[in-house]
Amino acid sequence: MKMFAVCASAVLILSFTVAAHAADTDLLCPVSGKKVGKVSANHNGGEVYFCCKNCLKAFKQNASKFSAKANEQLVKSGQATQQKCPISGGKIKSGTELDVDGVPVAFCCKNCRKKVDQASGDEQLKLVFGDEAFKKGFAASK
Repeated sequence: MKMFAVCASAVLILSFTVAAHAADTDLLCPVSGKKVGKVSANHNGGEVYFCCKNCLKAFKQNASKFSAKANEQLVKSGQATQQKCPISGGKIKSGTELDVDGVPVAFCCKNCRKKVDQASGDEQLKLVFGDEAFKKGFAASK
């Protein structure tokens, strides 16, 4: 019974820590672009945070529309890390890094890097953090 109480306390503390961390960072709502609050939803193995319940509702109604920015938030919050090239799914190589909206992203080759470097704005985010790219290149942190 004592062990159960210790485990339950640890889970509660971790939950509050993640929520507090999200609220205290520079993370942006994937729907509105405003600073996030404590409203969240499960997405791709992590918690995506929103500024309000209306944005959460919009996300739930059309998650694919906002998935690139939601996946980017998972990486920025440390809930997901890059494992492979988001373009090809190949092994990442040193010297191919590129800053994508404040996130250092590596690629398997200069061609994949060039493809992303030539894109801009939402197109660039979709190339790196869109659902297909996210599944190829990123995994939930442990």
